[in-house]
Amino acid sequence: MLKKRKAIALLITMFLIIAITLSIGIGLKYVNKASNEVESENFMLQTSVVLDDVLAILKTSNELESIVKNKSKEAFYDLLSKPSFISFDTPAINISVEIKSARTKINPNILIKDKNEVNQEMADALNLYFSNYDINAAYVDMMLDMMSGAKEDLSYNSEIFYDKTDLFRDYIVSKKHLSEIDDFYEKTFHDNNLKNINFDNLFYFSSDKNIRIDLNYATADVWELMLGCTKERAQTIASGAGTWNNIDNTNLQDDEKDALSKFNTSYFEPYLEVVVNIMNSNNIAKVRFEYDMKTKEGTNFSYDI
Repeated sequence: MLKKRKAIALLITMFLIIAITLSIGIGLKYVNKASNEVESENFMLQTSVVLDDVLAILKTSNELESIVKNKSKEAFYDLLSKPSFISFDTPAINISVEIKSARTKINPNILIKDKNEVNQEMADALNLYFSNYDINAAYVDMMLDMMSGAKEDLSYNSEIFYDKTDLFRDYIVSKKHLSEIDDFYEKTFHDNNLKNINFDNLFYFSSDKNIRIDLNYATADVWELMLGCTKERAQTIASGAGTWNNIDNTNLQDDEKDALSKFNTSYFEPYLEVVVNIMNSNNIAKVRFEYDMKTKEGTNFSYDI
């Protein structure tokens, strides 16, 4: 059975690599003929062609469609557990595509419920997590301020908006937005302990508060936050994930199950995080987006060129 699963996973990976490679190669053949274009414009065109081709391959992939149709956690795990870093080179350009689960982290914006009510269980979990890294509870207060909206009476938990008057305050939009809190916290408390937090493995930023964490791919940092456990325990739990179907598969202790129940979780969330890196001799582009395997749509595009 194990050999069969490995063979299926290998075939899936091979099909995706071959399809992406062929499609990108054909597209770039025509793009590279535009030699009369300014180099930067040509690079933008190349980036657009590559992105269109990657999306087209994802949309027409029978393997991804089968995973969704059968709701196969095993096939999804087999796909994502294999090396998903695809590299493709031409004389003029280098391309790499990385694919992984898009539901590995927690959305910090669930700190605020509807009608601006504080999610106290989430606030307590965050405060416990940050306290383990000697971070003052004022940090969570600042986070709450950044997602509480504009208040005419200025009844905020902190003075962050006196220092940063133009900050968006309906929800935390991105890591860069969160860094505004980091900057204010560090200046206020003369404390640099935030550097010990791996926010890249902890937070996923979205205005949608109904996004669920796929426990089969949750990072160790997220497990540490959700359960209030040690880093070592979190790493052990994360390493045993992959094909769980329900809470009984997790081998969590009763108190850990109780802590987990406070979060919006799932065991199958068919969403991919796709990172496309494109580089020539003078330009580099990184395009990150989320791909919904059910609707076959790409969303939340982030361009860094």
